[in-house]
Amino acid sequence: MTSGSDKYFVCGANSVSSVIEELKTTCTLSDSQLLNILSTDKYDQELFSAADEVRRSVYGDRVFIRGLIEITNYCRNDCYYCGIRRSNEQAERYRLSADEIFSCCQEGYALGFRTFVLQGGEDAQCTDEFICGVTARLHDAFPDCAITLSLGERPESSYRAMYSSGARRYLLRHETADFAHYAKLHPSSMSLENRMKCLSALKKIGFQTGDGFMTGAPFQTAHHIVKDIRFMQALSPDMIGIGPFIHHRTTPFAHCPDGTLSLTLRLIAILRLIFPKALIPSTTALATLCPEGRILGLKAGANVVMPNLSPRTVRKKYELYENKAHGGMESAQELDALKKAVKEAGYKIVVDKGDRAGF
Repeated sequence: MTSGSDKYFVCGANSVSSVIEELKTTCTLSDSQLLNILSTDKYDQELFSAADEVRRSVYGDRVFIRGLIEITNYCRNDCYYCGIRRSNEQAERYRLSADEIFSCCQEGYALGFRTFVLQGGEDAQCTDEFICGVTARLHDAFPDCAITLSLGERPESSYRAMYSSGARRYLLRHETADFAHYAKLHPSSMSLENRMKCLSALKKIGFQTGDGFMTGAPFQTAHHIVKDIRFMQALSPDMIGIGPFIHHRTTPFAHCPDGTLSLTLRLIAILRLIFPKALIPSTTALATLCPEGRILGLKAGANVVMPNLSPRTVRKKYELYENKAHGGMESAQELDALKKAVKEAGYKIVVDKGDRAGF
């Protein structure tokens, strides 16, 4: 495996500057143009500037906050890159009760959050009855808030029940749109076909649907990334979450190089230009790679941040990757510090559900 930008290098690049201008006006590029723009960091600042101009034309300087609550780190799956994979016997497992989740939302509401994101592994005890009960309770108590779920692959009937209980957003990253590459990252019990089927069902039901992929994942090439972008163009997601692969010591990929900050920022900018109305978070993984990663993500075109509202006692236990950031501005309780940093970067955090523009 190679690391850094070398593995994305494509010879014979045309003027990247003209490609950026075309992308800004047409929201589309050929495969060869995308490969060329992925190949170099020479024009990143121009790319970030164009992305920021587009996001300001749609959302102004607003940054939407989501209160992230990691409700369980039990998972039936054994994804080769994930720290909470089923076979990790070193993981200290936990589940939040309905009352604990509600308490997190009460605190978050007082802090100014108007979207709550309930995220967790694919836990058999997170039944439809439990999730729908929690969702309905939150919907009744906080009618001016949006409830987002990120609980993995489930039957369409499960998604419909969640929608009926008051959830209106669902996050499910496809991770890679190449079937052979997917098989290298997951056990045979999982399939890209089913992941795509779930995303299609979520869109059909009416969820604001979030998709995304890892950057710098093991075995990833620039051609895989182009496939990812093409898949998302066909899906037309409302939210796009991308983040760098970061290894975890207990996984088969423990010794693989991490994804880079530069490539992730470049892709945030590209995706902003292709999907002007999308909600794009600047993720915790960026802050894990670099203390200023969260702000750099906003400057590259992101417009969402998701501070952690989980109880402090469990934050370290939801370790998807090594050294996951969970303190400082990653903590919902440090929202004032985050607001200050965002303001200094030229944006402002707003108290708003933050729906996708035009949804």
